[in-house]
Amino acid sequence: MSSRQGSDEDGGVAGEEVEGSGVVSEDGGAPEQLAFIRETVRRAKPRSWRGAKRAEHLPVARVVVDKGVLTIDKFFDYEVPAAMAEEAQPGVRVRVRFGARVVKGQREGGELHDGFIVARLEKSDFSGPLAPLAQVLSPEPVLTPQLLRLCRTVADRYAGTLADVLQLAVPPRHAKAEAEPSPPLPPRPEAPAPGGWSRYPAGPDFLASLAGGGAPRAVWTALPGPGWPYEIARAVAATLASGRGALVVVPDGRSVARVDRALTELLGEGRHAVLAADLGPRERYRRWLTVSRGSVRAAVGTRAAMFAPVHDLGLVVVWSDGDSSHCDPRAPHPHVREVALLRAAEEGAAVLLGGHVVTVEGAQLVRTGWARSLTADRETVRRTAPRVRTVTDLDQHRDAAAQAARLPSIAWEAAREGLAAGGPVLIQVPRRGYVPRLACARCRTPARCRRCEGPLEAAGADAPLHCGWCGEEERDWHCPECGSFRLRAQVVGARRTAEELGKAFPRVPVRTSGRDAVLATVPDEPALVISTPGAEPVVESGGGYAAALLLDGWALLGRPDLRAGEEALRLWVAAAALVRPAGEGGTVVVVAEPTARPVQALVRWDPLGHAGFELDERAQLHFPPVARMASVTGSPAAVADLLGLVRLPSDADVLGPVPVATLRGEEQERALLRVPPGQGAALAAALKAAQIARIALRTPEVVKVRIDPTDIG
Repeated sequence: MSSRQGSDEDGGVAGEEVEGSGVVSEDGGAPEQLAFIRETVRRAKPRSWRGAKRAEHLPVARVVVDKGVLTIDKFFDYEVPAAMAEEAQPGVRVRVRFGARVVKGQREGGELHDGFIVARLEKSDFSGPLAPLAQVLSPEPVLTPQLLRLCRTVADRYAGTLADVLQLAVPPRHAKAEAEPSPPLPPRPEAPAPGGWSRYPAGPDFLASLAGGGAPRAVWTALPGPGWPYEIARAVAATLASGRGALVVVPDGRSVARVDRALTELLGEGRHAVLAADLGPRERYRRWLTVSRGSVRAAVGTRAAMFAPVHDLGLVVVWSDGDSSHCDPRAPHPHVREVALLRAAEEGAAVLLGGHVVTVEGAQLVRTGWARSLTADRETVRRTAPRVRTVTDLDQHRDAAAQAARLPSIAWEAAREGLAAGGPVLIQVPRRGYVPRLACARCRTPARCRRCEGPLEAAGADAPLHCGWCGEEERDWHCPECGSFRLRAQVVGARRTAEELGKAFPRVPVRTSGRDAVLATVPDEPALVISTPGAEPVVESGGGYAAALLLDGWALLGRPDLRAGEEALRLWVAAAALVRPAGEGGTVVVVAEPTARPVQALVRWDPLGHAGFELDERAQLHFPPVARMASVTGSPAAVADLLGLVRLPSDADVLGPVPVATLRGEEQERALLRVPPGQGAALAAALKAAQIARIALRTPEVVKVRIDPTDIG
């Protein structure tokens, strides 16, 4: 890894030592209180080491500064004062003064920034004087060499900066959590029995390879039902039995809780750490430290856990890698699956990409031979999957009463039979809210806000209209095309569906689960459970839903996106997997075009076959994952400026630019840059160099660059 050295003009020096402030109360204050306040203030301020003696051994610290600017994505060398020599070790957090200038031999200006020491050196390649470290924030080594290499690799792959990736990888420091001792590492557990893995022909061998210290790579198509957390727990236990560590990354907190429960039941307390965003800064940092210090060798968490510094990593598990939650919204937007593959290649770990469906990326890993497909035989699939029925246009209009409740006859009968069987019935609705899309009842012109042209929504039957973008209320709407004052619903949301079904099924409890309130579980008793995709609660005691109705499938299949069919199938299968097997009366009704490929894949319960068809089409079109792609988005002038500066590989294609819609109605364009396999690193390097050139030329307008964008409309 190359590095750059910072002179006084880059790194700067610490400022003058500041005496403690005198804080006096109205009555003069007690002397001991004033002394305590002065001492606290003095310790809180960075200490100056101007003129201090430098360390005798390895007097140079190479530092990565926490300043995510492309032009300074490099290391800087600082002098280590003798008083800091013991604490200023590789991996610790420090404060340095950055951006100082030398004026008449004196260092002036500069701001204090946090950073990490990445190495201690005997001498610097820079010939000028070095600025000293301002402060060692903590002697805790939180940036291990393995984590540093991973973050550097991720930054290069996604055309980002090392500092930005480190902000994702290392949580903020909490002094009280750092002061708490971590427990000792528990002894190795025994290798587990195959359990649920015996349902897969290659499952026992996969588990045995993990327990024997091997590094198998598998794309796992999980069977329907509630057993997948326990199968992940057995894979983790087998890895721990070999003396290695394991990391599990799932898309949401409810999945974390299920895997946590399974690991606790199988291994007992204290053998794994849960890393979730809702723990709070102190508790999350405390648990992260137990992993970093090696007190536990297994970690489970959501997206940020992909960088967890598990010691001697032997297995990386990613559940439902097609979920959008696995893509970080912060720059440089790394994806959990790609980070997992990079970690496995770097540390020689096993990989398990699991889910009820297989993504196109997973299918490509199987087709290229990098990973092995881990699936059950067709007889086992038929025995565990529910019966899936489709709805045609004739079914949709057969019963007027059912049509009023937006339920075709088949769906109506399935719901009624499910309730009569004594179980809950799941109704999946693609849109949240009450009526999220409205249009003129006469000419079908979409209802738009007069202020920002955003879509008008209805929050309730008697609530006034409001804009879905700016929130402005609209009390006097009329159609600008025909002048009509009447509105009709283009899309019906989950709350409106709950209201309609409550009238259609009187005396039956109606529960809703969505963005505003997500239910983790529901009782195993007759009830209607209306949920948006991805928020479906699990039935308590593992009984499963008696039936599931997947409404308004056109809303998922009709999205103008390359992954619309793949995403629709993932959401449908995730809901259908919570339903009882067909032998126990479990039924799924999908209201969508029966001939659509995702619908047929759901009927046959063949997600792997669907992923293979999608991969073949991507190969013909030269779209990801067969090709590598990047998107550049900004104003037309800014996009044209970047495309004029970038030096792409010779076999690169530029698609666009084309206009893109924005929430504020700003004029924006997006271009897609495509290169063949093996040219992804060159594409990322070229885009990063072009962005640096724009910064050097002081170009004011920002261009957003994303490598491997998840949405290609």
